[in-house]
Amino acid sequence: MSRYLLRRLLLVVPAVLGISVVLFAVLAAAPGDPFEELATNPAIPPEVRANLRAQFGLDDPVAVRYLRWLAAMLQGDWGYSFVSRMDVEDLILQRLPTTIVVIGASQVLALLIALPVGIYAATRPYSIFDQIASTFAMVGFALPTFFTGILFILVFSIHLDWLPFVYRADISATGWRFWWEHVRQTIMPVAVLGLFQGAAWTRYVRSSVLDVIRLDYVTTARAKGLPERIVVLKHVVRNALIPVVTLVALQMPAVFGGAIVTEQIFRVPGIGSLLISAILANDTPVVMAVTFVFSVLVILSNLLADILYAWLDPRISYR
Repeated sequence: MSRYLLRRLLLVVPAVLGISVVLFAVLAAAPGDPFEELATNPAIPPEVRANLRAQFGLDDPVAVRYLRWLAAMLQGDWGYSFVSRMDVEDLILQRLPTTIVVIGASQVLALLIALPVGIYAATRPYSIFDQIASTFAMVGFALPTFFTGILFILVFSIHLDWLPFVYRADISATGWRFWWEHVRQTIMPVAVLGLFQGAAWTRYVRSSVLDVIRLDYVTTARAKGLPERIVVLKHVVRNALIPVVTLVALQMPAVFGGAIVTEQIFRVPGIGSLLISAILANDTPVVMAVTFVFSVLVILSNLLADILYAWLDPRISYR
């Protein structure tokens, strides 16, 4: 098991380096200039613009700029934001916890929906519960997050006035009131992401459990007189979750993409909204750092999926 985990950890290093090369090359080839606003300002002399470009090395070859950026990243220097006038790592550290909380809570909600509903529907195929669950799962998966986000705002914020639709980081309350206000304003973003992922995962769990529950060893377990609860939980669910873990890991980029849209709708001050504002302002250091952080989070989620493989199927640890 330890050798398996060590091999997986060693594979993370070239993956991160490869992603950094691709991201840097794409952003270097993209049109636009972080000093474009200075170029159109007649009050700034051309020599000042030239000195700034030389200071930040924007006229150097792409390979030289990448090696300089990589060396700085390894030393903890993620660059300087031309728009916010502050270090990029400070910007990201301010917003990353909010994104992790929203995404993490939404994934927990999705699992709490998908696992019991998918397993129960698969053990009673074509029943009324199965048909209702499949219908809601199909509808929830078909509706994009921006539509459900706007729908939630119309219903719970405008008509019912239960929840705030704009995320505020500067809450003046203290004590339990402070935490309650934070929970209230995260309910809708978490619900939008969680329901979307829960609908998709419910279909995967149901399909995987249906495939496993018909196998011969499950019939043998029932013939031995084991209770149905033990047969389902011990012999069916554990093996059925292996392909589900694969699909969940492959969907993580879509999860972060949906988080970016959701943060824009509810004005959540996370790194998704930071990425959009940086793209619009052509703030290249911030765009590079945020996309790199998203890529690393996706790689870590796949690493977690590999660890779950080894736990669900001990044979994998010997390969």
